[in-house]
Amino acid sequence: MTLDLAGDPIALTAALVDFPSVSGTEGPLADAVESALANLKNYTVDRDGDTIVARTDLGRDHRIVLAGHLDTVPIVDNVPSRRDGDRMYGCGTSDMKSGLAVLLHLAATVDDPAFDLTFVAYDNEEVEAAKNGLGRVGRNHPDWLRADFAILLEPTDGTVEGGCQGTLRAKITTHGKRAHSARSWHGENAVHKASAILETLNGYRARAVEIDGCRYREGLNAVAITGGVAGNVIPDRCDVTVNFRFAPDRTEKDAEQHVREVFAGYDVEITDSAPGALPGLSAPAAERFVESVQAPVQAKLGWTDVARFATLGIPAVNFGPGDPDLAHQAGEFVETRKITDATEALRRYLTAG
Repeated sequence: MTLDLAGDPIALTAALVDFPSVSGTEGPLADAVESALANLKNYTVDRDGDTIVARTDLGRDHRIVLAGHLDTVPIVDNVPSRRDGDRMYGCGTSDMKSGLAVLLHLAATVDDPAFDLTFVAYDNEEVEAAKNGLGRVGRNHPDWLRADFAILLEPTDGTVEGGCQGTLRAKITTHGKRAHSARSWHGENAVHKASAILETLNGYRARAVEIDGCRYREGLNAVAITGGVAGNVIPDRCDVTVNFRFAPDRTEKDAEQHVREVFAGYDVEITDSAPGALPGLSAPAAERFVESVQAPVQAKLGWTDVARFATLGIPAVNFGPGDPDLAHQAGEFVETRKITDATEALRRYLTAG
């Protein structure tokens, strides 16, 4: 499929949604994006795995990165896209193929930007941090990402969302003793012991913290539970996977220590972790952006790759047309007028400086 980057960004959103790209299967879409960007003038196009980076070299004083991920969560009978009035339904419409369409459309249609521009379309954002394409490029080719400011076109419903929560996953394990279920008193049921973990989670009171005018709410929740050997065996092990979404005033080490304190006395294995990012809205580049787009500012409740840019010393914000409350839902949709609004707000910023 050939992508028309210069055409209507709403139509481009539909084309991207109709191009399935569940995490780990982004190759065909990455090929199409690379081919379309390679046909544009003034860009150097590079690729690392299924991440595509296109950069201008116009001699401007400052460089801006616009970034978005190619992948989606698994499809649930919501591809291809469909229109219903001002809504477009389909997997990734909000998170974040509408934002990706805006990014790619601007690459093709902003002819005289006030900045040098870097456009990044990357793979594996919706899975564990170790696979993240932007992180891989940051390790392999940090020069491709050098910039003065970065904009992640994650779903924000047209607001500017500062920073992001950190995220940590841990496996909490209970142990027991196997026995025949007909003589259960000879064993210890590890699944039954997991009830204490669930009671702890039910009683957990999440912290909320305000940073630079942005209010971040934390959360600690069970997201999976596994245990059992057979239908006639008392299980000797049960694993409860918990996800801790923590405010960006905590480090990953702080977050791990907190989880271990909450589950003191249990075996705790950290399986995945990524840091949060402070809002950074006091940075001059961020202040100019907020003034230009004239959008409300709030905290990002969720993890995004602004955290990766923060570790590189690059101020970054989230700004995109999708609605974060609809992300990952079977009935996910985007309001098409917000695609147009985001396109024009970013065009105004990129051309006026």
